[in-house]
Amino acid sequence: MTSLDAIRTDVVGSLLRPAAWKEARLRLEGGLMAPEEFARVETECVKAHLALQERIGLDVVSDGEVSRLNFQDSFGLAVRGYETARDTVRSHEKRAAGGTPLARWDIPDLAAPGTPVVHRRPAVERLQLQRNVPLEEYRRAAPLARRPVKVSLIGPDRITQRFDHAASKAVYPAVDDFVADVVAVQRRMIRELVEAGCRYVHIDEPGYTAYVDEPSLEAMRARGEDPAQNLARSLKANAEVMRGFDGVTFGIHLCRGNQRSMWHREGAYDAIAERLFNQLPHQRFLLEYDSPRAGGFAPLRFVPKGKVVVLGLVSTKVAQLEPLDELKRRIGEAAKFLPLEQLAVSPQCGFGSDVSGNLISEDDQKRKLERVVEVARGIWS
Repeated sequence: MTSLDAIRTDVVGSLLRPAAWKEARLRLEGGLMAPEEFARVETECVKAHLALQERIGLDVVSDGEVSRLNFQDSFGLAVRGYETARDTVRSHEKRAAGGTPLARWDIPDLAAPGTPVVHRRPAVERLQLQRNVPLEEYRRAAPLARRPVKVSLIGPDRITQRFDHAASKAVYPAVDDFVADVVAVQRRMIRELVEAGCRYVHIDEPGYTAYVDEPSLEAMRARGEDPAQNLARSLKANAEVMRGFDGVTFGIHLCRGNQRSMWHREGAYDAIAERLFNQLPHQRFLLEYDSPRAGGFAPLRFVPKGKVVVLGLVSTKVAQLEPLDELKRRIGEAAKFLPLEQLAVSPQCGFGSDVSGNLISEDDQKRKLERVVEVARGIWS
């Protein structure tokens, strides 16, 4: 194991966008601010995000994904080949409007024009890497940080689920052809990140919980897909993405939706746990465990020795701070199925997976991150 494989605290990636950033972004989109001036505003936001995490004492830090309107932009804005359109702050806010916090949110316009992966778009030509978005973010953040900087990429399962294959068969006759290009693009992105010095690559795979959520399974079948075949293809693709990058820590994050304090899926890990933990070679599994929708800890019994499960026990959806004793109790419950030395703790998801952000304040966010460090020090120090 590398030193980053076994760290006890973690972050999923996104942080709330500061008000100054949002004001500047709206001015940029309205043609009232020069790109160079906006870049300076973003850099100051990144500095603030890094400083906050380092003061709190997190083992690894993130730039907060401040340049992304949505966490999936790590791929959607990086490639050419899709039929696409431009998203804005306002279009994202409009998309999430009308939903009920802490309730299920089914995306109203998934096939509408917009950024690929955020929207299910067809391909008009074979995918090619146009700009390495995570590399740009890492090169900006790493010189400003004193702690290791992790970088997040959306994974091949979600990218494939958000691909309109029926309208793309002239370019990609088979889904496997599309997945092969996705894997090739992502391997190049990661290779360039590693060459730049990045040693912690985090793969976001919220799509894996689709395989335990009945409405999502029904949607796959309605599109003529076989969920079992989708899962097998996805596990193979995720393993291939990280093959051969020795000395690099790979984490993979599973969640059930995180949009303006709403969720998108429900279902325990049990049905996929054994395959997930044993067929994916990632060293760290960041699992959402903040609500009963995630089920219990029994599936952790399938985790092999040498791998770490990061328990996402601290909710990013609500302002209420989890009691310290309750978090310790839940970690103790998890330790009945997986030894403490193979456990760590983090927030359940990002605080701002989308530019709208969850319905909490920046002070709430700070207290939540502090609680993560506090419980980790109390258990593993």
